[in-house]
Amino acid sequence: MLAAVPDFWLYAGFIALVLFLLALDLGVLNRKPHVVKLSEALGWTAFWVGLALAFNAFVWQFKGAVAAKEFFAGYLLEQSLSVDNIFVIILILRYFKVDPRYQHKVLFWGIVGALVMRGTMIALGSALINSFDWIFFVFGAFLVYTGIRMAYHNEEDADLADNFVVRLSRKFLRITQHYHADAFTLRKDGLRYFTPLFVVVLVVEVTDLVFAVDSIPAIFAITKDPFIVFTSNVFAVMGLRSLFFAVAGAMDHFKYLKYGLSVILCFIGVKMFIQAWYHIHVEVALGVIVGVLGISILTSIIAKRRAK
Repeated sequence: MLAAVPDFWLYAGFIALVLFLLALDLGVLNRKPHVVKLSEALGWTAFWVGLALAFNAFVWQFKGAVAAKEFFAGYLLEQSLSVDNIFVIILILRYFKVDPRYQHKVLFWGIVGALVMRGTMIALGSALINSFDWIFFVFGAFLVYTGIRMAYHNEEDADLADNFVVRLSRKFLRITQHYHADAFTLRKDGLRYFTPLFVVVLVVEVTDLVFAVDSIPAIFAITKDPFIVFTSNVFAVMGLRSLFFAVAGAMDHFKYLKYGLSVILCFIGVKMFIQAWYHIHVEVALGVIVGVLGISILTSIIAKRRAK
């Protein structure tokens, strides 16, 4: 391990890297709306995974082997839980009939908002953990409840027409009847109007917030280091957009994945609940996450082939 670097400079350098990548994404690489092809999505997914692994090596050098293992386990956990998020986003974009050319922009601004909200929630969660030891029991019980609920909840039953974000938007905003290319707002008769595309971004933002309420307490069961929690979350969220386009057409092949995620959430909840009496090492947690994901994906593939 190299000489310790003050946390301020670690955060400053990491945030500068994220802002640079976001500016490069929107301002240079994706200036023109276009349909994201599978090959492009797979390339970007490989880029974000590779960047996360390179950052993991950086963590190993500057914060040690234990922190590196915690980052990897946290990143894998957040990336796994984001798959369920992707499924819901697919339903949202299909319901609102968003043109495939403009889906990238919706996801980009949804991710920007998600980064801000998750950063705030991580800071709040870290403050609660440092102030109240009993908060782990609350987080643990909540994760077990969420895991059980995930196993029985069917996202396709959600009625987006009755979504409270949509209802509030229609009540307090002037919204146009139709999309206007990739514009979020426009002026009409001297008044500012919002387009349905802006409402879709709001729905995506709130959806991620709901998922963050599950995933952020989960990663605190892996590590209490706010830097590891923040960076692993950011890498998972930044890769969410490309992962969406990579797996959007193949979600029906993973029908048992949500049950695997349910088991993982319950395991993490139990780990958090019992840690005052028994400590489960990060290597064990990582093995459980990888094992359950592998079994649920393999079972889904076998079931799909048998159905054919």
